[in-house]
Amino acid sequence: MSKKLKYLVWHCTATPEGRFVGPDDIIRWHKAKPPQGRGWDRVGYSKLVMLDGTIHSFVDENGDDIVDPWEVTYGVAGINSISRHYCYVGGLDKDTFQPKDTRTPEQLISMRFLTKVFLLKYLHLDVEVKGHYHFAKKACPCFDVEDWLKKEKEIDHLIKLIGETQFRGLDNAG
Repeated sequence: MSKKLKYLVWHCTATPEGRFVGPDDIIRWHKAKPPQGRGWDRVGYSKLVMLDGTIHSFVDENGDDIVDPWEVTYGVAGINSISRHYCYVGGLDKDTFQPKDTRTPEQLISMRFLTKVFLLKYLHLDVEVKGHYHFAKKACPCFDVEDWLKKEKEIDHLIKLIGETQFRGLDNAG
């Protein structure tokens, strides 16, 4: 049964910073039979943000506010039918293998883009952006989602102020 979309949940691959992970790795980790993989019939994420910021889509989304059965991914047990799951490559310190915010500048740009598009597209719904840790006892995605969203709003506000100031300057020009 299809349900209304409620969450965008951010994940990390839980791999050391700088290590290449591609779509084929995710597919193998999720779909291969144990012990090589989890043995799922689909991947856990809708999208993957690579180290260079490239965005890979695993699942075609039809763009409406319903999560159809073929759009469901296995990111968090219990909420998959009302969520989109996006993942960035990284999340672990390369030396200690402890949780760490390893997002590259390129990943941050892509993550910002994906999150903004999601929020604007589903503005009419009461959607929320969360981290995997909100639903399970995990460090994933290894950064504070609320703090990141707050900083993004502050950046948006500054961009708006700068733009308004520049346009006022143009209005007064010659």
